Amino acid sequence: MAPMDKQLNSFSNLVEALSKLPSIGKKSALKMAYTLCIDDVALGLNIAESINEALHSTRKCNICGGLSEGEVCHICVDSMRSNGKLCIVGHPKDIFLIESLKEFFGKYCVLESIKDFDFEALIKRIEKEKIEEIIFAFAPSLSSDVLITHLQDKLAHLNLKFTKIAQGVPSNVNLDNIDHFSLSKAFIYRVDL
Repeated sequence: MAPMDKQLNSFSNLVEALSKLPSIGKKSALKMAYTLCIDDVALGLNIAESINEALHSTRKCNICGGLSEGEVCHICVDSMRSNGKLCIVGHPKDIFLIESLKEFFGKYCVLESIKDFDFEALIKRIEKEKIEEIIFAFAPSLSSDVLITHLQDKLAHLNLKFTKIAQGVPSNVNLDNIDHFSLSKAFIYRVDL
């Protein structure tokens, strides 16, 4: 794609910024920028305002690590979800995917990095919330299997039931790249470990 006119610095900056989003190339970024700045200015302003608001109000929940607009997310404060089940996921966005299935009504724990993870806090949480089952909802891969085994070892003394989502899900694929039906079935037919 030919470089843009030097007089269009702000537009060029917008195209460049949009192209840094996952799965958005330069051509798509250019189309999006044109739509937001020329074709539908109201949409552009609405998106800009929504981004600004989200940047200032979205944070990670102090309990589960999911997204929240306060110190604690709506799932962690919901007493109806205290059913003894804790689903461990690898990313906050995975919570949205599982919630969209409307199959799981327990609580969550986000484990993005084993290096920075506080196992003592997890153990205290399991005891406090009377967790009986740990469900691992990681995309199938060798590294996920190693992580699950490590977590099971760390939590073995708590007499928990360990399950993971069923293997109808392709290996080495992120959960957000799996169709709704397959993820739903994998979650419903999770297997004991």
